[in-house]
Amino acid sequence: MKHLIVYAHPRKESFNHAILETTVQGLRQKGHEVTVRDLYAMEFQPVISSSEILGGVGEDIEQEQEYLKWSDVITFIYPIWWTGLPAIVKGYIERVFTYGFAYRYVNGEQKGLLKGKKAIIINTQGKSHAQYAASGMDKALLLTSDKGIFEYCGIEVLHHEFFESVPSSDEATRTAWLKQIEEMVGKA
Repeated sequence: MKHLIVYAHPRKESFNHAILETTVQGLRQKGHEVTVRDLYAMEFQPVISSSEILGGVGEDIEQEQEYLKWSDVITFIYPIWWTGLPAIVKGYIERVFTYGFAYRYVNGEQKGLLKGKKAIIINTQGKSHAQYAASGMDKALLLTSDKGIFEYCGIEVLHHEFFESVPSSDEATRTAWLKQIEEMVGKA
């Protein structure tokens, strides 16, 4: 299978980067083709222009759309910041998942154009699951990303993993999480 990984974290020493390395290694060991789009390393420009709002995209966005077309599975790896996607990921979605490419309206009805694609979403967060659940943010995160973005565009979400309280987690916990990721991508 063809796996596109959209990765967003500015620090190579982060746990997100360990997740990325584990995911890439696991997929390649299973014989999958893997392409990584490291948004920070690419210095991806997240701000949408007025011409893009009117439907014109540049070569950089056409290239990202080609990666999406090529892929069978899209894996997003990013931290939860301010109870949502980092700005660079939100900008990637806004600029790449364009009208006419990722979705459109037909007779007033929304149609996802990326049907047949599958997604895995892996997030890290500073708070515990209990803290997010107490405020309802756990459900809000799933609603906005899984339903509001991916399913809206026709993508089937296979897994959405949240790793909690990452800054205060210990080495044993992180090792167990990476093992969980190895098992998950082994089934991909």
